[in-house]
Amino acid sequence: MKDKRIVVIDGNSLINRAFYALPPLMNKEGLYTNAVYGFANMLNKIVEEYTPKYLAVAFDKKAPTFRHKEFADYKAGRKKMPLELAQQMPLLKELLEYMNISIIELDGFEADDLIGTIVKKAEEVNMEPVVITGDKDALQLASDKTQIIITRKGISEFEAYDQNAFEEKYGITPEQFIDLKGLMGDQSDNIPGVPGIGEKTGLKLIQAFGSVNNLIENLDQIKSIKQREKLEENAQLAVMSRRLAEINVNVPVDISFEEYTFNRPDTEKLITFYNKLEFYSLISKIKKSQPESEESGTVNIDDIKTHMVNNKEELHAIKEMLQPNDEVIIKIFSDASHMRASSVSGISLLIQDTYIYFQLNEVILDEVVTLLNDCHLKITGHDLKKEVFVLLHLGVENFDISFDTAIAQYLIQPERRNYNLNDLALEYLNIKMDETTENSQLEFFSDINKENCTLGLQWCSVTAEISNVLKEKLKSEALTELYYNIELPLVEVLAQMEFSGFTVDKETLIVTGEKLKADIEIISGKIYDLAGENFNINSPKQLGPILFEKLDLPFAKKTKTGYSTSVDVLEKLKDKHDIIPQIMEYRTLNKLKTTYIDGLLPLINPHTHKIHAHFNQTVTTTGRISCTEPNLQNIPIKQEAGRLLRKAFIAEDDYVLMGADYSQIELRVLAHLSNDPTLIEAFMTDQDIHTITASKVFDVDPSEVTSLQRSNAKAVNFGVIYGMSDYGLSENLHITRKEAAQYIDEYFKKYSTVKDFMDKMIEMCKEKGYVTTIMNRKRYVPEITSRNYNIRSFGERLAMNTPIQGSAADLIKIAMIDVYNALKEKKVRSKLILQVHDELILNVHKDEIDMIKDILVEKMEKAYTLSVPLKVDLNIGSNWYELK
Repeated sequence: MKDKRIVVIDGNSLINRAFYALPPLMNKEGLYTNAVYGFANMLNKIVEEYTPKYLAVAFDKKAPTFRHKEFADYKAGRKKMPLELAQQMPLLKELLEYMNISIIELDGFEADDLIGTIVKKAEEVNMEPVVITGDKDALQLASDKTQIIITRKGISEFEAYDQNAFEEKYGITPEQFIDLKGLMGDQSDNIPGVPGIGEKTGLKLIQAFGSVNNLIENLDQIKSIKQREKLEENAQLAVMSRRLAEINVNVPVDISFEEYTFNRPDTEKLITFYNKLEFYSLISKIKKSQPESEESGTVNIDDIKTHMVNNKEELHAIKEMLQPNDEVIIKIFSDASHMRASSVSGISLLIQDTYIYFQLNEVILDEVVTLLNDCHLKITGHDLKKEVFVLLHLGVENFDISFDTAIAQYLIQPERRNYNLNDLALEYLNIKMDETTENSQLEFFSDINKENCTLGLQWCSVTAEISNVLKEKLKSEALTELYYNIELPLVEVLAQMEFSGFTVDKETLIVTGEKLKADIEIISGKIYDLAGENFNINSPKQLGPILFEKLDLPFAKKTKTGYSTSVDVLEKLKDKHDIIPQIMEYRTLNKLKTTYIDGLLPLINPHTHKIHAHFNQTVTTTGRISCTEPNLQNIPIKQEAGRLLRKAFIAEDDYVLMGADYSQIELRVLAHLSNDPTLIEAFMTDQDIHTITASKVFDVDPSEVTSLQRSNAKAVNFGVIYGMSDYGLSENLHITRKEAAQYIDEYFKKYSTVKDFMDKMIEMCKEKGYVTTIMNRKRYVPEITSRNYNIRSFGERLAMNTPIQGSAADLIKIAMIDVYNALKEKKVRSKLILQVHDELILNVHKDEIDMIKDILVEKMEKAYTLSVPLKVDLNIGSNWYELK
């Protein structure tokens, strides 16, 4: 019964499990948070699944226990708790305090002993104990009343044992599990056991003799002479090991179950705590679980006049309510499909105290589109790119974007994982929105336009309130210029790019796919011949033994699942056997076939014969735009087979493709930010920067620089931008670390101002906790204060690289906006259709080629004034392949 259930958690065990299961997480202050985050999630799951009446968490204390006094080497050799975890222990106890969960700890005793004592007392008063731990030692406590829950993989899987389940699995009783430990020992606790006796043998012995004592008394019955001798020699060791493994269920500790009563947490303090640690998803869960009360936030909609429009009479009646240049909040209910014609069921508009819902149907659709175009509305919304995409699909082109709450939140918190309106409503307004409002997919709303109408009003009202909050936050964070001049105008640019799409020759893709398939079969045959057998080349479990056992190749690296056959391992082996280059080529071709041929074909819109990719503005912390469904920015260009894929991306009839690529933009940004005279002179006089660097690093005249030296210098130039170490450069250039270190040292000697700039960025980041770009885009780098050398070094690389890469991202965004506005102003037929980091690709009408060339060069080279000129390279072709 739930009212008799007590859950006791092994705190040390679960926080260790969480720490090692999750990647390092930090808040802006540099506090590690992954263990606390994982523990909080496990705790929520435990409470949800077991609904305990009583709940307590037991911890080990640092003081020696009775086990240490009996056996000095008890737990000897156990690794010291990592600093990153130790830092989180006080935070965990703070979490438990705010959750009103009792903490139990006592000098001289381990958490297991405290748990065992509580379990025994609970059983005596007919309670139902449940023990949550990752330590199998606790299985000895399983009974017909007590359940032991063992954590398994990660932080989400548990395995339950009562007495029956335990006996079914092990074939012994829970009490005999102590005897098993006495024989097999416990490596993690340094309990010795009997040398040479493992779990399998130990189980057989306990099943046969019942206990360690009975076994010792009857050693003459053991047939194996060797085993008998081991047991005779180590009999006292087995008895001591059993004693060490046994949980003490009689700890002198005061137990008051009423003190363990699980009450509601102090939500106000818990939310403040979660905000500090940046656990926004947990904040949302708290607020969603809170009962409705007068304290819950609400948006006042009582004074809002609502109009639902679904016929011409109603439409004509409300026309006067919409005036040119009105400020409106918008929400569109649509599937916003990129693979077929978008289906739209309704449009919500909130204009101060008036709310209009257009139920779109064939009767009023055209007139609604005309009305919206005539009014040229100023729209505010959340994640407006979806709305703009649908408006363009409907034929609405006259509007201005005033505010987007998702984009604003992104600038304020670029490290955040999601920007859902539901979560922002909970955080800022303490409002629980209807769950369905976040999802505007048509299938939820088909033929339920009354519900649409209500949901749209809630969405628009909440968006209006949140926009007011975020406008102030943008001001206080000095982000208004970046927001209003770059990020907000970019919303329309990206929506138009998605709507315009990139024409694809489906037949070329199919033919390319067939050729790849044939090439893959040929290479597979070569691999089988070299291996001497057929096997699944895609399976590391099958490939590993072929390489490292059958062919006996070096650099074998075993993981939990078998030998590693990762790219870095194969790179080291490529000169060791002919099979390795074939495997690497196979993987390249197979990825092209599966990811890019098989993956692209279903994404071609059958009506437009185009791929309408999604361009994401709120994903990267550097400010770069990302691309998904599909990722057109990631189509391979290093191998010819990958480049050939680009032949399938073509210009429309009577059009050509035009590519405009910034030349060495990140190095130019570095020259500007560092103010390095050598870099500036090279760019001002239009010299080849890689030749100049080679000349300085290798101390030769520029005219004598070899192609290899230039290539190596190029790697150094870009390596410096990304904070590359001597190890990274040595791997990249296939040279020794000593040589790589010399290259880097020589670079910084000759470009001392660059070194000063890099050092300055690191110091500024340590002082402020973040770095900025030329447009004041912020990136928080908590890793830079880590005590862990590897993590701190990663933070330093981010501090050096982000101002450069982020500033380059700012520049290309400015260029996109300027080019887009120029095309719009000139009312040309040519369209911007793709951005790939430093390059813009346009679908250009043949009559407009010269005009678009001029626009691209002017707008891109004058996007921002650096201390060195921005330079653009132009290419024209009938398909994407021809642009390079």
